[in-house]
Amino acid sequence: MKGFYPSFSGQPRLSVPLILAWTLLCSVFLIVPHALAAKAFKVGIVDPQAVFEKSKAGQRALATLKEHATVRQKLLASTEKELKKLEEELRNGTGLTETDKQAKQEHLRQKVQEYQRRGQEFQQELGQKQKDMVSEYMKKIESATKAIAEKHGFSLIMDKGSDATLKIVLYSRQGLDITNEVVKEFDRRFP
Repeated sequence: MKGFYPSFSGQPRLSVPLILAWTLLCSVFLIVPHALAAKAFKVGIVDPQAVFEKSKAGQRALATLKEHATVRQKLLASTEKELKKLEEELRNGTGLTETDKQAKQEHLRQKVQEYQRRGQEFQQELGQKQKDMVSEYMKKIESATKAIAEKHGFSLIMDKGSDATLKIVLYSRQGLDITNEVVKEFDRRFP
C-alpha cells in the first residue's frame, strides 16, 4: 500500500479518511452560511390591481375614468339615435324623389362614417387615458411596496398577478401577501 498514495515533495501523505473529513469540514463551513442566509431571505407578494382598486386615490381615479367613458358613450348614443332616425326617414320616404333619396343616403353614409371614426377615437382616447393612469399608479404602488418591504425586511416582493392579467404567483403560503399593508401605505402617501 505504500506506493498507492505517492508523496511528491517528500511530505507525509494524507489518508483517504482524513481527506474526506477535511472535505466534509470545509463543506460545512461553506454551506452553513448560505443556509443561514436563506433563512433570512423574506419573500412577500402583492396584488397591484387590488391596491389600485382598494386605495382611496385609485377608487377616485377609476371613478373619473368611468365618468369620462360615460360622457363619451352618451355622445355616441345620441349620434346613434340620429342615425336610426335617418334610416327610418329613408325607409318611409315614399314621397322622396330619387335625387332626394340619394342625397339622404349619402348623408346617412357620411354620418355612419363619422360615428365609426368617433367611436374609434373615443376607444383610443380611453385606452390611452387608462394606460397613462396605470403607469402613474404603478409607480406609486411600487413606491408604497418598497416602503413596506424595507420596513419589514423583505428581500423580494413578487407581483401576484390576477386572472385578468398574467398570474405570476400560482401558490403562496398564507401570511406572505402584503397587499393590505401596501394599500394602507399607499393611502398614507397618496391621499
